Amino acid sequence: MLPQVRRLPSAPGVYRFRDGRGRVLYVGRATDLRGRVASYWSDLRDRPHLARMVAAIGRVEALVCDSVHEAAWLERNLLEERLPRWNRTPGGQEVPVYLVLEDGPAKPGLRVIHRPVPGRIFGPYLGGLRGRLALSALHRIHPLPYAGSRLSGAERAMADRRGIGPADREALAAGIAAILSREPGAAAGAALLLAEHRDRAAAEERYEQAGQIQAEIAALEWITSPQHVTTLDAADLAFQAWSDGVLVRFAVRGGRLCDWAQRRTPNAPESPPPASWAAFAQRNAALAAALS
Repeated sequence: MLPQVRRLPSAPGVYRFRDGRGRVLYVGRATDLRGRVASYWSDLRDRPHLARMVAAIGRVEALVCDSVHEAAWLERNLLEERLPRWNRTPGGQEVPVYLVLEDGPAKPGLRVIHRPVPGRIFGPYLGGLRGRLALSALHRIHPLPYAGSRLSGAERAMADRRGIGPADREALAAGIAAILSREPGAAAGAALLLAEHRDRAAAEERYEQAGQIQAEIAALEWITSPQHVTTLDAADLAFQAWSDGVLVRFAVRGGRLCDWAQRRTPNAPESPPPASWAAFAQRNAALAAALS
């Protein structure tokens, strides 16, 4: 095992293997960078193709992310930009989706969409199933569709049963928007409410529903976790950070962080990275220096 592996943090992120000539062999993502990368040096006798790659690894590079969701997006962006020899799938398997919040009086509610449209759009998120489960979770605790003015008879009966009317529409929409905007405490409060629904269902032996709500809790945590390597902002941006003699350059294209490069230099950059990227850039420059 390379000595660098022990200096990786046990945190979400992406890793990149290079050979002795500096060529990229493989890009992957991990929930635990140190554990995942170390696993390549385990017993690989039943995976000879991986053994050949591991034998060629000359160094490891990595970026630490703020969540597993962010690591998934970053891996996707990197592979769509360039597919290394040992990677087989450009971009990963998850489907990108968005949530659109419609708060008009007739048919308010959330919808899962696959392409941005005008309106109150949140995302993007990876995983169509996770997007639909998160939508179900948000409607469970903020039943905005029942605050519409065009309800069927069954929908009106359910709205009456839950004590919801058109006057509640703005408050319900605001509650959903607060969670999707990651306002402090909003996502945690939603998780607590969902846990109460789950526990009540389990206590009443409605185990299938309890399992459904648990899946909704996990999906809502996924989409509300910190993630800013892929955004709705289509801007192009280049910035850099320096730590202990290592300069790391980052490239954002179309709102997606899609590449990074690093090299040794005694000189720090004259200008700091943008404020929105400062913590990410400096943290990963320090990691690059530790692995260098």
